[in-house]
Amino acid sequence: MHLDLVSLIVDDYDPAIDFFVDVLGFELVEDSPSTTNDGRPKRWVVVRPPDARTGLLLARADGDEQAAAVGRQTAGRVGFFLRVDDFDAAHARMVAAGVAFLGEPRTEPYGRVVVFLDVAGNRWDLLGPAPEDADGPTPPR
Repeated sequence: MHLDLVSLIVDDYDPAIDFFVDVLGFELVEDSPSTTNDGRPKRWVVVRPPDARTGLLLARADGDEQAAAVGRQTAGRVGFFLRVDDFDAAHARMVAAGVAFLGEPRTEPYGRVVVFLDVAGNRWDLLGPAPEDADGPTPPR
């Protein structure tokens, strides 16, 4: 058993695809025409990090209630956690791409971390390994 997809409500498909694929380095797994339950056109768009099993279903907001949830899927809390092997390289790439960060990177017992906003305004943690100290690497969390 594994978690296959998590829905992420977005304003529009293409800017979300651009963000996740071009900025974060996710793969575009699927972008297929589909229809809503009442027959209106939509797209089935799935992105995921390379070699990951769990992906994001980028779901365009449909109606006022969903539009109000764009960027607030987790009520203003960090709700998504992107772990990378090379924190400094990922952070520098994202800064160069104009990603909004909420503060400066810091080191915690579990590694390096900084909060960033996705294309919709949801909060994510960018996580990387802790820098090695004199006693060797920090054990994984």
